[in-house]
Amino acid sequence: MDRLRQLSPAQRQYLLITANYWAFTLTDGALRMLVVLYFHRLGYGALAIAMLFLFYEFFGVVTNLVGGWLGARIGLNRTMNLGMGMQILALGMLLVPVAWLTVPWVMAAQALSGIAKDLNKMSAKSAIKTLVPQEAGQAGLFKYVALLTGSKNALKGVGFFIGGALLTLADFRGAVFILLLMLALVWLDSLKGLNRELGKAKNKPKFKDIFSKSRAVNILSAARLCLFAARDVWFVVALPVYLASQFGWDHWQVGGFLASWIIGYGLVQTLAPRLMGSTPGRGSALLWAGLLALLPAAIAFGLQDQAHQSLWLLGGLLLFGLVFAVNSSLHSFLIVSYAKEDGVSLDVGFYYMANAMGRLLGTVLSGWIFQVYGLAACLLLSSALLLLTTAISLFLPREHGVQV
Repeated sequence: MDRLRQLSPAQRQYLLITANYWAFTLTDGALRMLVVLYFHRLGYGALAIAMLFLFYEFFGVVTNLVGGWLGARIGLNRTMNLGMGMQILALGMLLVPVAWLTVPWVMAAQALSGIAKDLNKMSAKSAIKTLVPQEAGQAGLFKYVALLTGSKNALKGVGFFIGGALLTLADFRGAVFILLLMLALVWLDSLKGLNRELGKAKNKPKFKDIFSKSRAVNILSAARLCLFAARDVWFVVALPVYLASQFGWDHWQVGGFLASWIIGYGLVQTLAPRLMGSTPGRGSALLWAGLLALLPAAIAFGLQDQAHQSLWLLGGLLLFGLVFAVNSSLHSFLIVSYAKEDGVSLDVGFYYMANAMGRLLGTVLSGWIFQVYGLAACLLLSSALLLLTTAISLFLPREHGVQV
């Protein structure tokens, strides 16, 4: 407690934002796994399950675009707390009797959850720019961004495990109630503790300013769209359904394995500054995206080996997670580095709009391509999208911290 009092106000705000982000991420990861596994158990096909997340991802696109403008006008504390409150409401919508859990109802709850998640994430990522002291430099900024991003994804993996475990132990409604109660306790603390002026722009932006005028931000956003579409086109729906249907894994095994993958992925993200050895720029983005593009195609080729299919898939997935984590971490640093100091949430919001659009594209394609053509086709499409990510990255600026 004494050490906490010795921290500066900015450091205390960073810890509070991180705790808020962690709690939200746990419930978000758990809820995603709950929905996928529960509706698979009810007999829904891969495409139908993907459609449950359609509004989740679509409203993430809209939320990031408008949320960045909103955060700059009313403050990041309000957008973060608003996101927490909306997630609690979304969880409450899933506590209805089982007969009410129709596809339209669950899609509506997921839409609300998608808005909540991206308000929370945009607020947390934007706040870092305002809280990290300028004397820390680009290297210090990279370290703080990597720590927040990596810890968030590790906890999302824990959420995957919690979701699978709760579905087995408490069934669907019991699991959702536990998540709602946990998040409500954190939300009450957040309402009291966050700085009311956090992230407010000195010059109030107009609504037309939601679209970024920065060439660097626009190029990075296009690369991010392709990067996350490449991940989700095989990871979100196709992979868990494949593990359950082809390998015969139960909820514990699917949730546990994907949780371990996400946790490892998050830990690698926190270590990205050490793995690279220098502050990343265009060269790093090209190198790591190009390396990642080779992996899904190699896994697709390995799936033809029926005798060692599980080895190719699971081993390839672990390697993909390591390289993808570095890509994601360096992108997360670059957007905070490129973003304007005043009204930082505008640029960050636009960038995460592209991120959400990539997830939306990947989620829909994951269900459709897997159902029609199988997992190998999803993997080959992933490689094609990663090659496009590499090509777009050629146009990134050479220097760090470019705000043009």
